[in-house]
Amino acid sequence: SICKAHWLTCCIKIFQTKVLDSQRTDPLVPPAPEYAHSIRLDGDIILGGLFPVHARGERGAPCGELKKEKGIHRLEAMLFAIDLINKDPDLLPNVTLGARILDTCSRDTYALEQSLTFVQALIERDSTDVRCTSGEQPIFAKPDKIIGVIGAAASSVSIMVANILRLFKIPQISYASTAPELSDNTRYDFFSRVVPPDSYQAQAMLDIVTAMGWNYVSTLASEGNYGESGVEAFVQISRESGGVCIAQSLKIPREPRLGEFDKIILRLLETPHARAIVMFANEDDIRRVLDAAKRNNQTGHFLWVGSDSWGSKISPVVQQESVAEGAITILPKRASIEAFDRYFKSRSLSNNRRNVWFAEFWEENFGCKLGMHGKRPGSPKKCTGLEKVGRDSTYEQEGKVQFVMDAVYAMAHALHRMHRDLCSGYPGLCPRMSNIDGKELLGYIRNVSFNGSAKTLVVFNENGDAPGRYDIYQYQITNGSAEYRIIGHWTDQLHLNMNAMQWASRDSSMPASVCSLPCQTGERKKVVKGVPCCWHCERCEGYHYQASEFTCQLCPYEQRPDQNRTSCQPIPIIKLEWHSPWAVVPVFIAILGILATTFVVVTFVRYNDTPIVRASGREMSYVLLTGIFLCYVTTFPMIAEPGVAVCSFRRIFLGLGMCFSYAALLTKTNRIHRIFEQGKQSVAAPRFISPASQLVITFSLISVQLMGVFVWFVADPPHTVVDYGEQRTQDPENARGVLKCDISDLSLICSLGYSILLMVTCTVYAIKTRGVPETFNEAKPIGFTMYTTCIIWLAFIPIFFGTAQSAERMYIQTTTLTVSLSLSASVSLGMLYMPKVYIIILHPEQNVPKRKRSFKAIVTAATMTNKLSQLASERPNGEVKTELCESVDNSSEYRHLLYQAQFVNVNVGRGSMT
Repeated sequence: SICKAHWLTCCIKIFQTKVLDSQRTDPLVPPAPEYAHSIRLDGDIILGGLFPVHARGERGAPCGELKKEKGIHRLEAMLFAIDLINKDPDLLPNVTLGARILDTCSRDTYALEQSLTFVQALIERDSTDVRCTSGEQPIFAKPDKIIGVIGAAASSVSIMVANILRLFKIPQISYASTAPELSDNTRYDFFSRVVPPDSYQAQAMLDIVTAMGWNYVSTLASEGNYGESGVEAFVQISRESGGVCIAQSLKIPREPRLGEFDKIILRLLETPHARAIVMFANEDDIRRVLDAAKRNNQTGHFLWVGSDSWGSKISPVVQQESVAEGAITILPKRASIEAFDRYFKSRSLSNNRRNVWFAEFWEENFGCKLGMHGKRPGSPKKCTGLEKVGRDSTYEQEGKVQFVMDAVYAMAHALHRMHRDLCSGYPGLCPRMSNIDGKELLGYIRNVSFNGSAKTLVVFNENGDAPGRYDIYQYQITNGSAEYRIIGHWTDQLHLNMNAMQWASRDSSMPASVCSLPCQTGERKKVVKGVPCCWHCERCEGYHYQASEFTCQLCPYEQRPDQNRTSCQPIPIIKLEWHSPWAVVPVFIAILGILATTFVVVTFVRYNDTPIVRASGREMSYVLLTGIFLCYVTTFPMIAEPGVAVCSFRRIFLGLGMCFSYAALLTKTNRIHRIFEQGKQSVAAPRFISPASQLVITFSLISVQLMGVFVWFVADPPHTVVDYGEQRTQDPENARGVLKCDISDLSLICSLGYSILLMVTCTVYAIKTRGVPETFNEAKPIGFTMYTTCIIWLAFIPIFFGTAQSAERMYIQTTTLTVSLSLSASVSLGMLYMPKVYIIILHPEQNVPKRKRSFKAIVTAATMTNKLSQLASERPNGEVKTELCESVDNSSEYRHLLYQAQFVNVNVGRGSMT
């Protein structure tokens, strides 16, 4: 800081020396008036003022044309505020405020030159190298000591000036600079402002964009502190919030070349989905951007979001209202000061001589020329001086007038409190305030709190920033009339009236500015790497549902996604219904079988003592018919709705019917086999061939099945389960849970396995007894029955177990099992009992006892056939009959066969027709 002060002192000395030398040596250069380009008001305390009275000059000139509103209105607002304060007996009593107001010409470097005036009084002058021609000591005009500065307007100018003022501890209060950079209290510690910084504005604009549902936007900034800092703040806040992505960030150069704005529009069109354009640009750049969009036929495409530099100004949208329609702009909350309107409209050339630029304003405002030295040499009209502002010209109060007055009042309130603390009861300035310490004054400034000119609270935070209060406008065209309409406001949070908004398309729906359209329900977002606002939509497939915006999750096993795939719902549970074709066929067969079996049983009971019934073995026949009946009955619990009772009956009847049937058949075939095998060896009767013995053997075999079922009940009590895997199809809509009994394939094999073992064993005995004469027993019908049954169950196994992976598994397996049981029962019923019933019912004449033949005939009939077949296999064809006849003549063998045949006739046939 010391080095900078010395450097600045040297610069001022060189500057002053050159000016004095030129005035002494060049007679053509008239003496420059001391305050030719500044306004000076005397007072006890002098405030500095920096205003953009003129625009930036072109072709190397520092200053350009006059700014009527931004320059003169704001400047007059400071003068008006000073007048009010000096007249206020309660604010700074007996103390007069003065002013030294300079023109910045909207250029930061020029403003820096001008601001050197504010620090001259703080720099000690060295007059050793200055001599008067008379030899006397030179007399220098004492510069005013500036205790505080009001301004500047542009952020770039404020930054440049703040770097100088902080070196000399001069507080500064800006009325329009909003760059976030100025909130850095370590670099700009003497800077304060009555307008909110762009960081608040950026937050407000982000809230607007978010409320519109726009998550993909581009930014456009004018080169310089205001534009670049504003966009940087917007980008940073949007990155932290994570809801808005920046498609492009473009910058408008300070000195744009020809066609530069057309290139900017074409660049913005490279991301056509990013229709929203967030702009931090000065009004000239805004106007030229809108004009370029109009030239490129992009009216209605872009959705403009403008900062306070656009606000509610008319100049950016003049003659391009259609392309600006729908633009949303933001402006610090403000109000028009009526007292200032009355003051400014009363200004004239005669009563406002203190404003050195007022004459120039007069010519510009009324389009006339003031005498020979007027600034408008080409104007044909001569000013009379009697023109009146607001009557002979249009007038509208500039938007920052309120803030200029608030800045002046903030300085006055700080000085008032400082005077109250340091000069208590002392009229005017006391010695302690004769040399005001800038750092001490800064502390008073930061602690002020008062209602400003618009009755809004004026306060500063620790960084010297004012609170954020904004009005939100939309540029609308209604019935050919274009105007800015307030659609909301922002004070720490957004309050937006969506119903008040209007768009160029006249469509009530909100225009979109998104990279990707929202995914439909049941779809997750697959974000593009590096661009979180761009994504691809992927549907949650299979049994997955949309758990969140970005994830799909698998439903629990017993559930499936709902129709929208946003949640899971229980899978419907099904069972085999009675009306199903898979159930109708086996039930129909079972009913027919039950009727047929009942008919056979009734017939047998009715003709219980007839020869045919007696010859078939009544006791074993009833056991066999019971098994056949149970095989048919098993169909019904297999199809009935599963429950504990139904599952219990399934376990019991599943193998019991077959066990009854094949235990009885096995006992019968085993009996026949043993009789004829015994007859080959001796005339003694085999053991356990009586009916009672046969029943005991049969029920012993059946008890094994019942014991196995009992163990099954104890080890695993019957219960129902829902099988969700059986019909878990690829399409969840077709998925079903199958309600079934907890009978596994292994349990089924074990339950039927014993019955199948009996069936196979019975088939073996049927093969062994196939040669027994049919007139003596049922060996051949039993054999045919067993052969057919084996074929049925051999076909059952691949069908049953081969469909284990089928979606129709329950239907196929249940139908196959019940039909196989019914067919097995039907084969036994048809081959063993239908011929007998046929004779009993239709040919009763054959169901009578026949005449007994002689023993010789019986023996011949009973044994010769076996003997013949045995010898035929051992001898040549020509020797069989001879040996057989010789065998008959043998007396000892004849006697043996006679007893055997007699035994067969008595025990096998017991009352038979043989």
